[in-house]
Amino acid sequence: MRDGDGDVYWRRRMSVLVAVLVVVAVVAWACSSGSSGPQRPSSAQSSTSASPTVDPLLAGLRTLAMGTASPSPTPSSTKSTPAAKPKRPGDPCADGDLVLSMQGKQDVYSGGAQPNFLITLVNTGPVMCTADVGPRSMEVRITSGEDRIWSTADCVSGSATEVKQLQRGVPWVRSLDWDRRRSSDDCRRNPPAALPGTYVAVVRMGKLKSPLGVFHLR
Repeated sequence: MRDGDGDVYWRRRMSVLVAVLVVVAVVAWACSSGSSGPQRPSSAQSSTSASPTVDPLLAGLRTLAMGTASPSPTPSSTKSTPAAKPKRPGDPCADGDLVLSMQGKQDVYSGGAQPNFLITLVNTGPVMCTADVGPRSMEVRITSGEDRIWSTADCVSGSATEVKQLQRGVPWVRSLDWDRRRSSDDCRRNPPAALPGTYVAVVRMGKLKSPLGVFHLR
């Protein structure tokens, strides 16, 4: 092969290579512009300091030379919620960790027998906590219909606060007798006796309330 023929040969090879690169670049540019759709100029682009437009042909050639890059993962905009700090032993008990209940000894009390109730309070939380079980914080109330008959919160004498430590799963228990007499906040000396009939007992402690207990006096 002569030198002149060699130059012609390499010039043809380079022409073919450049043509291939141009075709690939144009196809890449057409695909990218077709998928993104028309774009509105942003405020930054409309300013006087707008950056110069990149030639799509050069961008396509650069992409062909460097290869296709994998898109970097976009960081999530959702902030993770910090974990709640564990309770410290001895903190006041949360209402959601307490189970309050009351059980009557009998359903019917006759012959002057005094009704008896067993009150239980259980801590279901993760650690030991404290609760005030004094007569003002924990009230036992007996009603008959709409009539308020008796309450442990009436005429409280001495300290009205009684803070107890509640271990997890260990019930605090109190036994309570009712003398079958009415009570009132005026602390009368000789309150009248309750009449025979049907009564309802309940214990309350803040937002907690035990199931209603129905019993009868004869």
